[in-house]
Amino acid sequence: MTALPIGPAALTGPRLKIVQLLRRSSMSAKELAEALGVTHNAVRAHLAALKRAGLVREGERRRGSSRPTLMYELAPRAESALSGAYVPFVAHLLRALGEQMSPGELHGLMHAVGRSLAAERPRLRGDLPQRVDEARGLLTDLGALTEVETADHGFVIRGYGCLLAEAVHGRPEVCHAVETLLAELLEVRVDECCERGERPRCCFRIGGAAEIPHARGTHRHS
Repeated sequence: MTALPIGPAALTGPRLKIVQLLRRSSMSAKELAEALGVTHNAVRAHLAALKRAGLVREGERRRGSSRPTLMYELAPRAESALSGAYVPFVAHLLRALGEQMSPGELHGLMHAVGRSLAAERPRLRGDLPQRVDEARGLLTDLGALTEVETADHGFVIRGYGCLLAEAVHGRPEVCHAVETLLAELLEVRVDECCERGERPRCCFRIGGAAEIPHARGTHRHS
């Protein structure tokens, strides 16, 4: 499952208006152009960009007087990508869980979340360097800016920021969910080495001088 690479703050101008119109009902390019007061070609360019972002898709063809008209609609997962409620909800949920669960229980829950996330992904193929590169690509799809470094015959995926920054503040256990996700996909030992200062940054050590074989469901708990 690929994450949608755009959020509500990234939408402005005509593209925001197109999304708002399509949230109400499907429309043709001609109808959108008329509603926005722009040319047909301009709407098509905006629709192409929104399709690439995973927010809009082609729908059914409506019967017309001469030929069927292609309708456009919001993509199935676009509503979640456009919502600004997920981050504060998750942050407060984790805070409440941390107040009601022991540290061990919360760590176990985060590892379970990581395994669940990994179960939805296809196995990574190739040797370890190839798998690490694919894992870095996965984090990129999720919105992270990362690079891969070699270290002690292993690798480090280092981020310029944090995927879960809002949740990590005060709840470092969250990093173990991503740690377990990577370990399950890469099938080697993964240790998080994240920075948790004012501006959190992701960091994950992979393998090492003595690479530890890893099978799904047997991730080492910290």
